[in-house]
Amino acid sequence: MKIEHVAWQVPDPVALADWYVEHLGMRVKRASSAPPFARFLADDSDRVMIEVYSNPQVPMPDYAAADPLVMHLAFLTDDVTGTRARLIAAGATPAGEIVVTPAGDELAMLRDPWGIPLQLVRRAEPMIG
Repeated sequence: MKIEHVAWQVPDPVALADWYVEHLGMRVKRASSAPPFARFLADDSDRVMIEVYSNPQVPMPDYAAADPLVMHLAFLTDDVTGTRARLIAAGATPAGEIVVTPAGDELAMLRDPWGIPLQLVRRAEPMIG
């Protein structure tokens, strides 16, 4: 089996999808123009998707209150420092400093403008292609 997507209840799926497209290089694979305004977003490999929607029948998670180590969405980048600075300029907020793990991986935690934790990763030894 393969994972098709991970889904999140968010306050403004349209704006969040637009930000992810513009600043994280994702692209919209499917969008609904009626509630819950779901957006399926794929990364540039076209093999990983997230779904964002706003369903008034269920509670809205408080992503900003959750520790980024509880849940985060990680993006590979060749330039953690530059990507971090670019995303902060685009409205993300830092959630700690850039760290290098004992394995040599470079990591940075941020929150998107809606508080969802994002991680930037440059692996010393790539784990996926």
